[in-house]
Amino acid sequence: MKFWAGMKTMITINGNAKINLTLDILGKRTDGYHEVSMIMQSINLFDTLTLQKLDEQKIILHGDVRGVARMQDNLVYKAAQLFLDTYKIHSGVEINLTKRIPIAAGLAGGSTDAAATLRGLDKLFETNLSVMALCEMGAKLGSDIPFCIMGGTMLATGRGEILSQVAAMPQTSLVLVKPKFDVSTAWVYKNYHEVEKTVVHPDNKQMRKALLLKDIDKICNCMGNVLEYVTIGKYPQIEEIKQKLYSYGAKAAMMSGSGPTVFAVAEDKKQAEEIAARIRNDFTADVFVTETAAENF
Repeated sequence: MKFWAGMKTMITINGNAKINLTLDILGKRTDGYHEVSMIMQSINLFDTLTLQKLDEQKIILHGDVRGVARMQDNLVYKAAQLFLDTYKIHSGVEINLTKRIPIAAGLAGGSTDAAATLRGLDKLFETNLSVMALCEMGAKLGSDIPFCIMGGTMLATGRGEILSQVAAMPQTSLVLVKPKFDVSTAWVYKNYHEVEKTVVHPDNKQMRKALLLKDIDKICNCMGNVLEYVTIGKYPQIEEIKQKLYSYGAKAAMMSGSGPTVFAVAEDKKQAEEIAARIRNDFTADVFVTETAAENF
């Protein structure tokens, strides 16, 4: 890390992906969003951002920013602009983004990059913001960003921005399978009404008890995601992946977020590697072996 006049001039920070242990929709809100209740878990699949101070008041962003028409529409750029404007910082920042988290995958890749940007800028400019202040800023940009700032295991309610502490999930080996197609989160939520009368809702109260007991079997039994009913209806390969993962010994297999990524809970890293090797032969997909991650603060 470089220093200049006693101040940091460069910092590198990681932004972890997330999975949903549960995802429930309670109804439609008057503001157009859905009221959700979900338990999210950060994982050790991460993007890396390097932020460097600039004397000039501008934002320069390098790296994989697919999915937006203009650089200024990227969440990293928006987060940097919001931070600099809010705290009237007259310097600029150059950001290099190294992507590992697949985009449009149900893993909060864009949200976690924005969250890492806010956390990184707080350190870079030594603003010493509270976690609450960072989360409030992040919520202006996206519902998942406050969780991505916090990390760990959290219950998210409201539109996803209201966080409550729950017992941390024990460190668990995971396999992630991201098929070679993207899913629009907006499309999934928009079409939820077509399946909402037939879904089985997860029990977050029981999940919280299972987490408190550190009981992986109970945690697996409590998993549920109502958005699977929408996404699998259009992309049946997601169900095929789930069934294959179970057949290879996974303790649980479920779609994360709005999909299409499916994650599987394995007994240990060795089994996770074995499951991953077999699943790579069955599907054209990005396959990762990882594990759960602790909170950031």
